[in-house]
Amino acid sequence: MEKQKKVFEKLDELKINYKVIHHPAAYTIEQMDELGITNLDDVCKNLFLRDYKGKRHFIVVLDKNKQADLKKMREQMGTTALSFASEERLEKYLQLSKGAVTPFGIINDTDCAVEVVFDQDLVGKNSLGFHPNENTATVWVSFDDIKKVIQQNGNKITYVTI
Repeated sequence: MEKQKKVFEKLDELKINYKVIHHPAAYTIEQMDELGITNLDDVCKNLFLRDYKGKRHFIVVLDKNKQADLKKMREQMGTTALSFASEERLEKYLQLSKGAVTPFGIINDTDCAVEVVFDQDLVGKNSLGFHPNENTATVWVSFDDIKKVIQQNGNKITYVTI
């Protein structure tokens, strides 16, 4: 709950409107479907990736129904081969655990080491659902507001077509 509290404090500090629903732990989009969470509004899939040498790290944010083509994304991002980063890296850079990957994790990234990559189709959406750094709740904010949180933290933002 402490991790969630930090997210809500940041949203309040930035005067961002949000809705939240608490629910049993959901590690996958399928589990969120079973709980009926994905029926409430647009829920995003979030991937924590690294480049070939592990020098760059990315949170890739896309619609729950899309599949990420890492090769196509790599070309658009101008990076070496992409792969999923380890749980150890997830903890080190974002203080998050598996099943709780979210762009809100950048609140813990004081070095702004993680780049956030958005699917272009999310731009302008009014209500996107993300875990608030723990997978026992989902928070809905607008695209502009999640972008504001990331910009305020200082992390780089990139857009790709997925």
